Amino acid sequence: MPKGKTFQESTMFESSTSSKSSAFQLCFRSLRSGSDFAFPCDAEGHVDLDQMSERTRNNYFYARAMMGRELAYPAVEAACLH
Repeated sequence: MPKGKTFQESTMFESSTSSKSSAFQLCFRSLRSGSDFAFPCDAEGHVDLDQMSERTRNNYFYARAMMGRELAYPAVEAACLH
């Protein structure tokens, strides 16, 4: 993925339904040529599972389960705020 380009694919990224916007995202990069995942989080990488939709929560649990297999360990990155 080109540097500077966000990887918020509609099938893999859903913002939380919270009215406050997150300045950070927890990013799970693909180890192969698959899809990356990004989830709203705080500066320490904590995600709010209660604010996630069911689909986003399921994607988050999948990303955690695939760390080291299909996805790299996550990194906290600044979210691209528009």
